[in-house]
Amino acid sequence: MALQHLSSLFSKEVLDVITANIDDSNPLSLDSFRKSNMSASWKIDGSEASFENKPKVSADNMKQQTPKGMVTESSDEQSKFVDSPAKLARRQLREKRRLKRAAELVQQDEEVTVKLENAAIERSKSVDSAVLGKYSIWRKENENENTDSTLRFMRDQMIMARVYLTIAKMKNKLDLYQELQTRIKESQRALGEASGDADLHHSAPERIKAMGQVLSKAREQLYDCKLVTGKLRAMLQTADEQVRSLKRQSTFLSQLAAKTIPNAIHCLSMRLTIEYYLLPPEKRKFPQRENLENRDLYHYALFSDNVLAASVVVNSTIMNAKDPSKHVFHLVTDKLNYGAMNMWFLLNPPGKATIHVENVDEFKWLNSSYCPVLRQLESAAMKEYYFKADHPTTLSSGSSNLKYRNPKYLSMLNHLRFYLPQVYPKLDKILFLDDDIVVQKDLTGLWSVNLHGKVNGAVETCGESFHRFDKYLNFSNPHIARNFDPNACGWAYGMNMFDLKEWKKRDITGIYHKWQNMNEDRVLWKLGTLPPGLITFYGLTHPLDKSWHVLGLGYNPSVDRSDIDNAAVVHYNGNMKPWLELAMTKYRPYWTKYIKFDHPYLRTCNLSN
Repeated sequence: MALQHLSSLFSKEVLDVITANIDDSNPLSLDSFRKSNMSASWKIDGSEASFENKPKVSADNMKQQTPKGMVTESSDEQSKFVDSPAKLARRQLREKRRLKRAAELVQQDEEVTVKLENAAIERSKSVDSAVLGKYSIWRKENENENTDSTLRFMRDQMIMARVYLTIAKMKNKLDLYQELQTRIKESQRALGEASGDADLHHSAPERIKAMGQVLSKAREQLYDCKLVTGKLRAMLQTADEQVRSLKRQSTFLSQLAAKTIPNAIHCLSMRLTIEYYLLPPEKRKFPQRENLENRDLYHYALFSDNVLAASVVVNSTIMNAKDPSKHVFHLVTDKLNYGAMNMWFLLNPPGKATIHVENVDEFKWLNSSYCPVLRQLESAAMKEYYFKADHPTTLSSGSSNLKYRNPKYLSMLNHLRFYLPQVYPKLDKILFLDDDIVVQKDLTGLWSVNLHGKVNGAVETCGESFHRFDKYLNFSNPHIARNFDPNACGWAYGMNMFDLKEWKKRDITGIYHKWQNMNEDRVLWKLGTLPPGLITFYGLTHPLDKSWHVLGLGYNPSVDRSDIDNAAVVHYNGNMKPWLELAMTKYRPYWTKYIKFDHPYLRTCNLSN
């Protein structure tokens, strides 16, 4: 009866096997029939003989072997299980299709493998083998993934020791408390100032062992999951607060460092000042004063209180100029550095170029009645903003707006760029340069650039979503929102070609005064000159090719080397000025190559590369 029900499920060959291998003593197993050509193997459990080696049993023999009480099938019933020729034909057709499909899949798999191999070969050709040669997992330094594991393990031990120290005190386990305190001090001494396993004291392994023993004892006596978890959470919160505090301190110190002048440069300025005022008046004048108002020459405006930085700007410009005799430098500094700036260029004249130094404090027209920013700087509110002692700009608290309290924003040297026609009334065009730039190519081509009636020629700095107007201006203010596009592209100060004729025609200084008066309470923008510059020259700026002016060397470690090498001017905008110790080492040589460190004054003040 079982065979009748199975006839629709199995082929004739399988049924013959079942019929031929029935043994009362053992059940049928589907484990293996691997030696036959059939799709499955059948074997009687406990029998080692395969189906192929077992003699076929006829129906008559089966009847003789049938135990009593078992009913045998008649020949008529068995004949029902014999497949018809049509079924055999269909089975053979299905088998052929299966084999064909299997062959197709194998072929596809082989083709995919070949494609992957070819792609891997092509990728390997494009890999720089020189770079690969710098790293190998077999190299000694790569034998251990965690080379500072001992140091970190000791620190982890100390964290747990501090947890148990608190719990021991809480539970009045004074002996254990004293022992934990002693082990913590020992581990601290062993750690010292170590930054890696190699720096650890030779007693570190002993301290680890001793600490492990006392921690084991503490765990047995004090372990309480809830208390330990709570203490670790409290320690984590404390550590997080310390990290935030250190970040604020770091910001404060970096801003402070950016504000300061190194001792060596201060020394240079003082020595030059003394020498200048020892000179007789007739030797304090520069030659070629007739070139100062010659419109056929190339004029530069440079406003700086840093003698060394100004010397690099002038030297780099002259050294890369095709005809230095046609270049005229107009330097403006403050009263403190006026003597030093004069003396430096009297001792180190810029070849055939013309140079002139002026003192901003001698511009009598630049006063608080005319200049809004001067009036604002003299106001009580501004003095409180800058100088009040309880402002949160201390080392402990830091300040998010600290950069806006930089002294340069108090100096009129920084705002003098909005008064160029007043400073140079006889000139038609002038190239404005910051003192933290280096010139690498001849700049005379800038005078040939057609500004298309615009006043300011500058390199734009906007990307997909940064350095646009909404970064600098307060668009929640209706005056800003009504007059400007938040997505308008920003541009950079540092190297700007100004058409002074158009400037006067459009009354650019008047526009600046209007907006500066409106920003007396600093509600339109924070302090600085770029936001009012963006407003003043809105719609009046012509974009220059980016190769004229490459920025970011004072804050961005990822400036493309080819961009730097191809730039006419590179700009160290940011806190990491090239004359400071915090300057990025890889960018500093672009600046130092224009300094003669063997100069007697530089050697006297210990200025070195």
